Amino acid sequence: MWLRRTVVGAMAVPLAFLVLRDAPVRLVAPERTTAKPAAPAGAPRPVIVTRAQWHADEDLVKEHAVYTGSVKAVFVHHTGHPNGYDCADAPAMLRAMEEAHVRGEGWDDIGYNFVVDRCGTIYEGRAGGVGRSVRGAHATGFNAHSVGIAALGTFGPGVPVPKALIEGIAKVGAWKLSRSVDPRGHVRMVSTNDDSLYDRGEEVYLHAVSGHRDTYRTDCPGEALYAQLPAVRAEMARLRQPKP
Repeated sequence: MWLRRTVVGAMAVPLAFLVLRDAPVRLVAPERTTAKPAAPAGAPRPVIVTRAQWHADEDLVKEHAVYTGSVKAVFVHHTGHPNGYDCADAPAMLRAMEEAHVRGEGWDDIGYNFVVDRCGTIYEGRAGGVGRSVRGAHATGFNAHSVGIAALGTFGPGVPVPKALIEGIAKVGAWKLSRSVDPRGHVRMVSTNDDSLYDRGEEVYLHAVSGHRDTYRTDCPGEALYAQLPAVRAEMARLRQPKP
């Protein structure tokens, strides 16, 4: 037990750098919006490990959640962690990431709404309620009406992407994405920040399931995971098909 904790603790220092490299960019003074009723889900809610279960430090959270209404787009990320972790260590990795995002970068909370490990386990990320449309800090200019799902790991060129990871991302994405949106289609969105790839106020049409790189200057979610986005979209569509 002590050895495992030592290993996890030792991982925290290099992970701080790795996580922040492709971590979400903080918005300055985000507008608070009135919470709107969430649209009916297009797929059943998957099993999600809550913040209480992975022992998030709620004292670190600086601001109350902001809600933006129905989810029009899913943005897929990777966290930058080494891939050889034991999935049992994922909660400790999340705690280190929470501290890095808040104390290291000065953000209000973890930027991602959800994190999925290589075993397919889904974790609640940003606080505010998994069943509500919480505005994250994961896609500069496009945080409203979107959900950020991060793969725990690094998925550069040639890195194998576990099937369980793809399925985990698809499960939570299919549940969160508005029923009116086809995960295989495109959506109209408007940039709210000049720091994105698009000027503030510019209208763009994005894949309903996009990678972080589609709206920001980054390699995230890595070449290998980005290449698997068609598989994520297809699995999301399958999960949303009416049951016979």
